[in-house]
Amino acid sequence: MRHYEVVFLVHPDQSEQVPGMIERYSNLITATGGTVHRVEDWGRRQLAYPISKIHKAHYLLLNIEVDSDGLDELQNAFKFNDAVIRNLIMKRKGPTYGDSPIMKVERESREKKERDEQNRNRDRGDRGDRGDRGDRGARGDRGDRGGSRLSENTTLSKES
Repeated sequence: MRHYEVVFLVHPDQSEQVPGMIERYSNLITATGGTVHRVEDWGRRQLAYPISKIHKAHYLLLNIEVDSDGLDELQNAFKFNDAVIRNLIMKRKGPTYGDSPIMKVERESREKKERDEQNRNRDRGDRGDRGDRGDRGARGDRGDRGGSRLSENTTLSKES
């Protein structure tokens, strides 16, 4: 059996049927002796270009291990399902279990957003009580502060 990565786009009006589609395709793969290693629902996203006047679609990713007969059945299921706008099946060298790059970016942005929200909600008491600073007192003679950038050797002359 070979390993494949399957990405398919579902019509945005059919988004509520996505869990049922995942279940159906997973059952189809396991019925032919294959296994599903990973399922990712990327959600509704903007398309790079309109497909049949559709500008958004629901993206799904499957990493599967299946033989050629099971792959043919999966391709036929995609072909005869009007809700599937596009599909792409890529051969992989081995199974993939971790998060995809898209899910990693989404998880990191979600974590950053949560951290920012927590930081915004703090009472800003992290500096502690500074107390009364009181009067600064006499500053004394501070000497020449170097207000002029001219060196001692340079003289200003008035030219007419």
